[in-house]
Amino acid sequence: MPVAGEDYEHGLELAQRGEFFDAHEAFEVVWRRAGEADAAAADCWTALLANCDSPGRRLLPSRLRALTEATAGYAGTPWWHNDGSHLRRRVTEAEYQLVEAIRDGDGEDFAEAFVGYDQAVATTVVAVQSRLGSPA
Repeated sequence: MPVAGEDYEHGLELAQRGEFFDAHEAFEVVWRRAGEADAAAADCWTALLANCDSPGRRLLPSRLRALTEATAGYAGTPWWHNDGSHLRRRVTEAEYQLVEAIRDGDGEDFAEAFVGYDQAVATTVVAVQSRLGSPA
């Protein structure tokens, strides 16, 4: 079964071979990681509002790294480091800004940075879909 980090093209290859369950799993890596990051973000937001340190606040940076890695795998390593490098830099910078806002405990910066990170990941997913001519 595919694991996080395998690229979108691999999922397409699996689907073309009729291995639909494995292809489905390969396609869903980004969405699973996004759900995990979203849940951790909600916990972190609550902790920031309450001005406290919580497991969600400490967990979000690792969930963001996992989502960024899954996004890279979805994009495909060659594209991510060449034609998609501008999106890689955008996602990485947005992740950094978000982690800094968490570290600083700044709720306003956190909200702005989270929107930026979300948009960067979504833009990458759409770019990959457009490049391959296939919906996820």
